[in-house]
Amino acid sequence: MKKKVVLAGGTGFIGQYFEKKYKEQGYEVFIISRQPQHISWSDQDKIISALNGAELVINLAGKSVNCRYNETNKREIIHSRTETTDTIGLAILACEHPPELWVNSSTATIYRHAEDRPMTETDGEIGEGFSVEVAKAWEQSLFAFHLPQTRKVALRIAIVLGEDGGVMEPYLNLVRFGLGGVQGTGTQMFSWIHIEDVYQIVQFIQANKELSGVFNASAPQPVSNRDFMNHLRKAKNQRVAFPSPKWMLEIGAVFMRTETELILKSRWVLPERLEQEGYTFTYATLDQALKQIVKN
Repeated sequence: MKKKVVLAGGTGFIGQYFEKKYKEQGYEVFIISRQPQHISWSDQDKIISALNGAELVINLAGKSVNCRYNETNKREIIHSRTETTDTIGLAILACEHPPELWVNSSTATIYRHAEDRPMTETDGEIGEGFSVEVAKAWEQSLFAFHLPQTRKVALRIAIVLGEDGGVMEPYLNLVRFGLGGVQGTGTQMFSWIHIEDVYQIVQFIQANKELSGVFNASAPQPVSNRDFMNHLRKAKNQRVAFPSPKWMLEIGAVFMRTETELILKSRWVLPERLEQEGYTFTYATLDQALKQIVKN
C-alpha cells in the first residue's frame, strides 16, 4: 500500500514545493483546497477518507496577509486559519486510523517587535496587534483538540525564501530597479528560512516521534533589513540602492493594497528547540540560501 500525506491548503508556494518533494519520495499526495481539482473544504467525507491511514497531515491553509487590514480582510484572514484547522481536527477525530502527526502552520510574527534581543520558544515575548491575535487564535485552534493518537506541532515559520515564488520576487524587483536600499530604518531584524529547511524540519519532526508542541522554523542566523538588502544587492551585482523611508512605504502600501508591518516589523527569532533536538540546517546562513536561490 502506498504511503500517503495530506497537504491542506497545498496549492501555494510552500505547498507546491512539499507536493513535489513527497511525490519524489513515493508518497500519494492528497490536497485539500478551494481549487476545484482538489478535495473541497466542504467535503468532510473525502477529507476523512484522505486522512485515514495517512502518515501525516500538513496544514498550510490561510488567506494571504499581503493585503490591507480592513474588517473584511481581517475576518477572512482569521477564519481561513481557524476554520480550516477546526475542519482538520474534527476529521482526525472521525478517522479509524488517524495520522500519527499533524503539522500546522503558525507564524514567527506571534512574537513582539524585537530589536533588543532574539525570541525563542522558551523566553520569547508574545506581541500585540492584529497579526499576533491571528497567530494566537491559529495555535489555540490546533491545541484545543485532544487527539491521543496524533502528535500536534505548530511551526512558527519565519519569512520563507526559495526559488520561483514567495517573497523573493518582490525583493529582487526592488533591487533590480535600484530600490534595494534599506526599508524604514533598516535596523529591524529579518528572520528567514529556506523552503528546503521547512521541508526538512517536517521530516525531522516526523522521524523523532517524541516531538510535539511549538517550534520556531527560522534559520539560526537572522540578519537586519540593512544586511539582507546588502546581501541581495551583492547577489545581483547591483550597486544603485535608493532607500525607502517609512513615509514612502506607507504611501506605497496603500497603492499596493498591503501593510507596512510586513516589512517594518522586527522579527528576531531563533530556532532554539530544533537546535537543542539536533536538527542541522541545510541553509544556515543567508549567503548559502541566496547562492542557491539567486541566479544572475
